[in-house]
Amino acid sequence: MRMVPVASSDLAAVGYEHGTLYVEFHSGGTYRYTGVPECVHRELMAAPSHGRYFHRFIRNSFPYQKVG
Repeated sequence: MRMVPVASSDLAAVGYEHGTLYVEFHSGGTYRYTGVPECVHRELMAAPSHGRYFHRFIRNSFPYQKVG
């Protein structure tokens, strides 16, 4: 799985594979969000503000676990 750097003050990089979204934060830590539809990943990557989209539609909507 490839992590793609994003232009965001909060998110450093995003990866997606088989319904699992990986988010690396500038503040440290990488989290795995499970059950994320591919369309949500596409919308995140296309959003004018990756951080705002993440906090509004992903952060509290999917199970997550810190992985790094």
